[in-house]
Amino acid sequence: MKNHVAIIGAGPAGLSTARALTLVGVPFTIFEKHADVGGIWDRTNEGSPMYRSAHFISSKTMSGHKGFPMPDTYPDYPSNAQLLSYIRSFAHHYDLYPHIQFNTMVESVAFQDDVWTINTVHDGQHHTQAYRWLVCASGTNWIPNRPSLKGEETFTGEIMHSVGYDNSEFLKNKRVLIVGAGNSGVDIACDAAYMAQDAHISLRRGYHFIPKHIFGMPADVFAQKTSTGPMWLQQRFFGVLLRILNGDLTRLGLPKPDHKVLSSHPIMNTQILHYLQHGDLKPHPDIERLNGNTVYFVDNTTLEVDLIILATGYHWHLPYLPDHIFNWHDDRPDLYLRMFNPRYPTIFVNGYVETNSGIYAMLDDMAYIIAKTIDSQLNDPATANRIQQAINQPEPDLSGNLNHVKSARHTGYVESAAFKQAMKDFRNQFDWASLEDELNTARVFART
Repeated sequence: MKNHVAIIGAGPAGLSTARALTLVGVPFTIFEKHADVGGIWDRTNEGSPMYRSAHFISSKTMSGHKGFPMPDTYPDYPSNAQLLSYIRSFAHHYDLYPHIQFNTMVESVAFQDDVWTINTVHDGQHHTQAYRWLVCASGTNWIPNRPSLKGEETFTGEIMHSVGYDNSEFLKNKRVLIVGAGNSGVDIACDAAYMAQDAHISLRRGYHFIPKHIFGMPADVFAQKTSTGPMWLQQRFFGVLLRILNGDLTRLGLPKPDHKVLSSHPIMNTQILHYLQHGDLKPHPDIERLNGNTVYFVDNTTLEVDLIILATGYHWHLPYLPDHIFNWHDDRPDLYLRMFNPRYPTIFVNGYVETNSGIYAMLDDMAYIIAKTIDSQLNDPATANRIQQAINQPEPDLSGNLNHVKSARHTGYVESAAFKQAMKDFRNQFDWASLEDELNTARVFART
């Protein structure tokens, strides 16, 4: 057995973990199924859900890795190509490439006698390696959630999941219906409004659409500057502000939101209201059934379309792990602070978390806690025992006093400030410095 860490995935979560392990001096290997780092942000990767018009939904100001900000030359909301370049520059800067086995698919993982056995395939050859620790950082947006539609077997057009969507040229001269109003759904709906012969969107519920800029500032920068006071007051303030900025969205045919602002994952899009206001995009309720090329909606209206794009999200899954390793609820693994499995202390997860802010700095904090825990298990058994006692306790409230929407997506959802505070409190139990302090004192990570 290698007294090393195996990391599965060389996207932002895996690379954050690798940097943190380098910082504490624990050796590791990253297994990456593609030819380079970047994960979903590399549109050439098979199964990537990225499309040409995709941009980051949080701003460069709030979204960079700790100690490695995005370039000043980037726009407020970087493109997918710029994000990919940033991720690769991060990996180069911290000299992570030599630790990565590319074009290596992890087929399965077995756990026995405190050893994680990693079974991989590289260039058609099967390999088996044993590690003391395992970090799962393979990402959440690879396995499409493709619901069936009543009557779809009769549909004469095309039905596809958004994972197969690449660019707006595909929509030209087609009557298109987008199903789902998450951030990908509204992006693709805007592409359709511009390019398709006829563009429509189906929504099950009402949403709060947040402009990407508020008073000239990126929305998340504005939120940081103004988010003071109790959560109920923040919700009231932002609710009034969105009503002033956007007006009553029911005038556009959209359903009234059934939840307060901030209590669901933010939909960051400025264009969708523009296209709705101009009639280039038309809203509809949920689909009741299909027949021929006709869509029947639950309000008894109908629509003829050529193409239905299901922007219905992704299954969170770790296909290489035995089912018994994690308990799952609503497609989410049950983890303490979204990273610890109390039943198996030597396995960790990074990146399987949804929140209402930029996530890369959060991945860094998670990576640092994971690295310090592994270092304790290796060098400080007394602290390792205290960590195990801590993660066996009830988890702190990570909701930030928000009553999140009751949906599978919001199972395990964390409010960013509450989660950051919980991670800080966890570190303080063991007198660990912050990641920022460690980076500032580590000469190996000095910026060149």
